[in-house]
Amino acid sequence: MTDTRSGRLLLTSESVTEGHPDKICDQMSDAILDACLTKTPKARVACETAIKSDEERHWVAVFGETTPRLEIAEVEGIVRKTLRDIGYTDVAFGTSCDAVEIEVLLSGQSVDIAQGVDQALEAREGDLEDDLDTGAGDQGMMFGFACNETAEAMPMPIVLAHRLTRRLSELRKAGTLPWLRPDGKSQVSVEYHHGVPVRVGAIVVSTQHAPEIESKELTDAVIQQVIRPVVSEELLDEATKYFVNPTGRFVIGGPFGDAGLTGRKIIVDTYGGLARHGGGAFSGKDPTKVDRSGAYAARWVAKNVVAAGLAGRCEVQIAYAIGVARPVSIAVETFGTETTDPECIATAIGEVFDLRPAAIIANLGLRRPMYQQTAAYGHFGRTDLDLPWESTSRSADLRAAAGA
Repeated sequence: MTDTRSGRLLLTSESVTEGHPDKICDQMSDAILDACLTKTPKARVACETAIKSDEERHWVAVFGETTPRLEIAEVEGIVRKTLRDIGYTDVAFGTSCDAVEIEVLLSGQSVDIAQGVDQALEAREGDLEDDLDTGAGDQGMMFGFACNETAEAMPMPIVLAHRLTRRLSELRKAGTLPWLRPDGKSQVSVEYHHGVPVRVGAIVVSTQHAPEIESKELTDAVIQQVIRPVVSEELLDEATKYFVNPTGRFVIGGPFGDAGLTGRKIIVDTYGGLARHGGGAFSGKDPTKVDRSGAYAARWVAKNVVAAGLAGRCEVQIAYAIGVARPVSIAVETFGTETTDPECIATAIGEVFDLRPAAIIANLGLRRPMYQQTAAYGHFGRTDLDLPWESTSRSADLRAAAGA
């Protein structure tokens, strides 16, 4: 909703808990990636997971490409552990780590893809002066974004939405609200005045629950123990609307209520819809896949631009061709918030950041098992994790290169 005369804009983002069916699959796929990277830092992985339950069957399928290959027993162990850690220990919750049937169909990476990744086009043509000759694992464009409206350098709606779903999971696992179940969602609408967030207009929390809890008790508990500890009182007012389990009942959840699949929550994973997205999912992909590493690098660049004080909002697009090391394009948008010439910012980025896939992998240390922890509650703005693409250590160099 926009009122162009007053400069008011209402922007909304959603998050989901780690027990949401799609997020279950993201975590399984990234756990398999981590297992492959434990075997070798040069693992090549493109792994998908699907999950569904009904009255008679609880089913998980793991399929895709992994080099090295994992034994079926290893994959089954990863699937069951992931479900157990999330909290799916009883079929009444929607599935169970002990009840699932697991199908595995994993092959090695295509040799046609591998030849372009192993040695980039530039290296084959003698056009590289170093050994950073890994080609991009696919074509595509990736976006990174940062802004100065929160401490996380993220848009406020997605920051608040993630805090709410994390709070649901924390209270469930601590036993504070014993009727909570693993599946859940949040949605937060923030009102902006001339680009500045000023209040929360609406909050939606939908949480799976035990059948015996009454609706009013659940609503009161969610407002008092989930929403109010997370959302600052300064952002709430008498006009803020609260929607807690608006259908009235959410007992049937998890994979029983809805099938899950890797890569279906790409906006939850990134900026909550408040920045553009190239369309590629992250989970289950090793860092030679620029869908992942390119998006991480774009966030790294954008966050350093904002940290350097060169802009209050920054969006970076990087595009690649499969088997080619150098990006085919790099674009920078600062939305009129820049403090210096935008062309100087773009030039400085080119001087400070090497955005070839092998350079990104080396500079961010991406060939290590670190990915399952990113598969729920967002890949960016995480203050609970030490993620290399969140570092602002290049901001001083960037500022100097921009002559600011």
